[in-house]
Amino acid sequence: MVKEEHLSFGSVDVVELAERYGTPLYVTDENKLRANIRAYKKTFGNTSIGTDIFFAVKANGNLALLKVLAQEGAGADVFSAGELQLTKLAGIPREKILFNGNSKSEDDLRAAVESGVKISVDSRDELRALAAVTDERGKEAAIAIRVNPDVSPDVNPKIATGLKESKFGVPYPEIISICEEVKQYRNIALTGLHCHIGSQILKLDVFGEAAEKMMNLVMQLHDRGIELEFVDLGGGLGIGYSDEDKKIAPTPDDLAAVLLPVLEDRMSSLNLKLILEPGRSIVGSTTILLSRVNTVKQAHKNFVAVDAGFNLLIRPVMYDAYHEVVVANRQNEPASTLYTVVGPVCESGDIIAKDRMLPEVKRGDLIAIHDAGAYGFSMSSQYNGRPRCAEVLVNDGEVDLIRARESVEDLLRAQKVPERLT
Repeated sequence: MVKEEHLSFGSVDVVELAERYGTPLYVTDENKLRANIRAYKKTFGNTSIGTDIFFAVKANGNLALLKVLAQEGAGADVFSAGELQLTKLAGIPREKILFNGNSKSEDDLRAAVESGVKISVDSRDELRALAAVTDERGKEAAIAIRVNPDVSPDVNPKIATGLKESKFGVPYPEIISICEEVKQYRNIALTGLHCHIGSQILKLDVFGEAAEKMMNLVMQLHDRGIELEFVDLGGGLGIGYSDEDKKIAPTPDDLAAVLLPVLEDRMSSLNLKLILEPGRSIVGSTTILLSRVNTVKQAHKNFVAVDAGFNLLIRPVMYDAYHEVVVANRQNEPASTLYTVVGPVCESGDIIAKDRMLPEVKRGDLIAIHDAGAYGFSMSSQYNGRPRCAEVLVNDGEVDLIRARESVEDLLRAQKVPERLT
């Protein structure tokens, strides 16, 4: 939506937001967030399989957003004790939390056991370490075994997590053996199988392949008298970052059409629950990143240098990811000039958008970077001594600050100088 010449987001003029809160600034539309989680719940609520939607907290761990998702009935997939604490503060019940991760410390395992959440066990070594912790604490733990299904999605290799060579999960041929081993441990109950094959997946056939492999394991375990409670197929549904991808971006309905023919009869007969762990497809499209133009430079290329770089949005640098950019204060002007939008970080690779046709850009203009809600702030840093930006939540024209802008003092807060250096 456009208000006069200005981009409107969540029924709010983003130019006014930038003037009020400064830039860079993350802006999230609460209504979009609620609509995205409701789409999953509507689709999978209409099946014969009981399904829980566990939001992948790594995608965006802002506490206000987690509270919104908790209100919508979401569970949580967490990857650290810090994410576990966030979900508890958000009010997500412990029975709807899965503690995931390939390299859990003993402190991580203790935190999970003490919290009473389900634990996804990533290796035989971890299983034995967890058994020691449960004995030490005199507490029981409900676990899933994370399966490496050797499934290859058509995505950037850095976000393909179900490949045979991936660091995640127990190799597929070893699953039956490790499940049998669980019987040895008095305080551990095997309640599920878990896998996750990757992120930003647009071609859905791999989900069907992974589901088939997981159900084959379920049936083998069933034949051995090992009854499970759930199968967790992870997340990974892609979104449309570019106009081309928006035309083919799958929906929860599309995902259900691939999964249900594989799952529905067998899971219903065994009374198994399905868990899905969407992250990007819940929060990615909900958020824009506003950034002020510091410099326009004609050199080998026309460079637009803004005040947000890969310290705040690392996806373009790490994954060669595409994000749409617009000149938010001059929305109606025609694109006339080819620009490359770059950040302020002292790295040649700090490029946000290469070779984009935009209206003529001037110093002081406001650039909006779209679809920045997933792996944006959650992967941000203070590199180059740059305090992280503020975040606001908009809702039908109302605005709330949900994260204050950091200061230089925040960069120094945890640092200590030895007396001999003073």
